[in-house]
Amino acid sequence: MPLTQAETGRTVRTRDWKLHYEEAGTGHPVILLHGSGPGATGWSNFSGNIEALARHFHVYAVDMPGWGQSDATTVDRLDHVDAALQFMDALGIEKAAFVGNSMGGATSMRFATEHPDRISHLVTMGPPTPGPKLFAAGDGPSEGLKVLIEAYRNPTPETMGKLIEIMVYDKQFATPELLAARSDAASARPEHLENYLAGLPKGAPIPKWVRLEDLPKVDVPTLLIHGRDDRVVSYEHSLMLLALIPDSRLVILNHCGHWAMIEHPDEFNRLVTDFIANN
Repeated sequence: MPLTQAETGRTVRTRDWKLHYEEAGTGHPVILLHGSGPGATGWSNFSGNIEALARHFHVYAVDMPGWGQSDATTVDRLDHVDAALQFMDALGIEKAAFVGNSMGGATSMRFATEHPDRISHLVTMGPPTPGPKLFAAGDGPSEGLKVLIEAYRNPTPETMGKLIEIMVYDKQFATPELLAARSDAASARPEHLENYLAGLPKGAPIPKWVRLEDLPKVDVPTLLIHGRDDRVVSYEHSLMLLALIPDSRLVILNHCGHWAMIEHPDEFNRLVTDFIANN
């Protein structure tokens, strides 16, 4: 039988936070970090990956502060790098591979530059990067981010349908069950929605970015995965990371949007397992 959230769900108290997370498997620690969408959690982003990765590694999928069942936070306290470090310290994890989607990828990159002794591998999927872009929209947020913000303002199943359809290449993923689940998850924590929207003028959800000049110092094996059809964060972001991070390689997936781990779970699981096991 497949793993269920009832089996994997845990809670830990760190110095500053109560964090909910999913845990499965044994072996080398792998920390999965979700993106910034309304209703996003460790489980919603990685339910199709936890069991497969847990056959080889000790997997932790964390609800970061401000999301899921973890503590709420305003933007002035929003530092996911520090929260990840507190999570590791609370559970006695000396070093882990980091696997981050979107916002989680941005967190993982900054973690690699600020705490290089605590990270063994870096894997990102569709992470945003600071600075000007060649391919991105010139009028502010991307098409996908505009819909994401609207879903925070109005987290109905209908709005979630628009969000999920723009997150993925294949619209079959926008099932009524998924739309209702994401809408219910977002509406269950209205303080998360309010804090996100209030923090936008102050830099939320990423008030502190990785410094591009620090990325050439990242010396852990790095795997960059990006959807060719990503309408939230264009794949040029990962092209730039490939140029900056010395020990990096890039896989660009056709017929794939912003959620590589959801749209192509089997290939994603094989890529990540092989990469961590053999680098």
